[in-house]
Parts: sequence; structure tokens; C-alpha cells
Amino acid sequence: MIRIPSRSHIALFLLLVVVLLVSACSKKPQLYRGSVFTFGTIVDYSIASPDPALAKRAIEAIQQDLDYMHVAFHAWHPGPLGRVNQLLKTTAFFTANPSVLPLIKESRQLSILSQGLFNPAIGNLIRAWGFQRDLGPAGMAPPDASVIQSWLAKKPGMTDIIIKNIQMRSTNPAVRLDLGAVAKGYAMERIIQHLQDLGIKNVILNAGGDIKAIGHHPDGRPWYVGITHPRQKGAVLAGLDVMPGESVFTSGDYERFFMYKGKRYNHIIDPRTGYPASHTQSVTVITPSATLADAASTALFVAGPAQWPAIAKAMHIDYVLLVDAHGNAEATPAMLKRLKQINPTLKIRSRSLP
Repeated sequence: MIRIPSRSHIALFLLLVVVLLVSACSKKPQLYRGSVFTFGTIVDYSIASPDPALAKRAIEAIQQDLDYMHVAFHAWHPGPLGRVNQLLKTTAFFTANPSVLPLIKESRQLSILSQGLFNPAIGNLIRAWGFQRDLGPAGMAPPDASVIQSWLAKKPGMTDIIIKNIQMRSTNPAVRLDLGAVAKGYAMERIIQHLQDLGIKNVILNAGGDIKAIGHHPDGRPWYVGITHPRQKGAVLAGLDVMPGESVFTSGDYERFFMYKGKRYNHIIDPRTGYPASHTQSVTVITPSATLADAASTALFVAGPAQWPAIAKAMHIDYVLLVDAHGNAEATPAMLKRLKQINPTLKIRSRSLP
């Protein structure tokens, strides 16, 4: 005999199915953290995922991508960019390695937007200052003024590079590329895209204080970060919520520098003078593209208090916080609205773009 379930039994069964489905679909994401040393800094990652196997694949992807790009984009070790630099000196056309050509193209365009203040063609000048080393110069003195004058006379710049399809050349044999002021941002963009392709929806990368994030924290809040104080070790200037897809990059004079006769010489070189930019302590920018954020923070640092609003406008950067050499801070109105828990020692002046 076939027994037909009562309506109450059917309702109870359907309720149980719904509960099981909701439970399966609402498994709370766990936070997976780790770090990798590359690009001369520590890259920390936080991945929010309900799937441990997927998180494991994502962590492996981060390591593999960073290892590959560190070799490909390194200007001073054997690799694709090293070969490009050797061939640029010949001024003849050659076939560029596809692993570095897109970054070179993007760097050229960003240099033009920055009016040359972001200039990756200054590799020989960086070497003269000793900043080609991953850990920076040790026990060095500034280069002789004649070395700097000789370099300035040659005026190498990104517009000296001619690119036709996969062929490229330099019209100036003094061009030597050092993509250190943009490669980290570019690498973070590529890694985030790889993680999204794997199915990761929530992750934040922190490369020495430079941030790229998608999604949000497992508890549903935005990812929250602090902006490093350039003169108070362990302190922050302010905090802010990172919206999905945003990049927050800071260029500062406090990580790679050396002291000589009581004067600080940082690694951010002003291509107009040949000397480290000295009017700024730090610049923080927010923009969707990590590649743009990386290049723009460098350009605005070089521009300094007098010129940064004009360069920010030219590079389409709406969110800027700058601390000058005297510790005075100014920010765009849009950035001021984003800042939280501002350091009580810091007074920030609002400054609009032209």
C-alpha cells in the first residue's frame, strides 16, 4: 500500500530542504593570511573565502605570479627587462619580450601624463645614486656633481622610446629602464585579475603599504588600512576604508634612503635636477588602477607642494594626501572626506585641483 504524506509532512520536508540549502550557501568565509618577500618589500595578503581548497590555489597563484614578475621586471638582474636595457643602448629596433612590453607601453603613457616627473628611463641615474640594490645603498656618499650633470645633458626620457607593434628602440642610448616606480602596481593588478579568474571575490594585497583590494572583509565591512606616518615609526597619519577595486599607494622618503653628513637622500629622484626630491615626505593617492596609483604617487612626490595639484589633475587623480618636508599636510577635498582617525598631531589643509 502506498502511503501519501500529509500536508504537514510535506511542509516540514520543504522547510528542511530550504534550511539545508541556505546553510550550504551561507557558509561563512574564512580569512587566510600570509606574506611573500619580493620587489624589495614584504607583500602581505588576506583572502576571504569559504573554500579552503580555493584559498590554497589562490595563495599558490600569488607566490607564482610574484616570483615570475620579480624576475621579468627586475632592471638589474638577468631577465627580460635586463635584455631590453642591453638592446636599448644600440638604438636599433628589436623584438621586445611580451612579458615586459605591455608594462613599458603603459609606463610611457603615464610618463607623458605626468609631464615627465614619472620617468622610468632614469636607470643610469638610479645606479649612480646606488639605489639599484634591492635593499638600497649602504655607506654611500652622493655621486659627484659632474656625474649628475653628464646625465642631465643627455636627458633620457620615455618619449625617446619608439614602439611599433612588438618592435621597439630608443633614440637615446642613455635610456636605461628601471620600472621600480610602477612594476609593483602593475604586478598587483595582474595578480588580482588572476585571483578573480580563479573565483576569488574578496582579497586585499599590501605591498609595503601599497594596497589593492577587491570585495570586503569576511564580516562584511570594507577593508580598512592605515597610512604610514613618514616620521613617527609605527604610527599612522590616518585610516581609510578601501572600496572594492580601489588602489591606495604611498610614495615616501622613509623606507629607502641614506644619511650623509646629516642630510637624508631618498630613492625618489627628480629627473629635472638629478637629485632626490626633497620637498616632500610622503604622498598617498587613491585610484582604481594600481599601475596608475604607483606611477602617480611618485610623480606627485617629485612635483612637491608647488606643483602636485596640476600633476594630479593631468593624471586624473582625485584623492591625494601630501605631507611636505616640514610636516605640513594638505589633501584634496575628496580625500579629506575619506580619511578616518586622523593623527592628532596632523593638521590637514584642504587644497582643490585647478
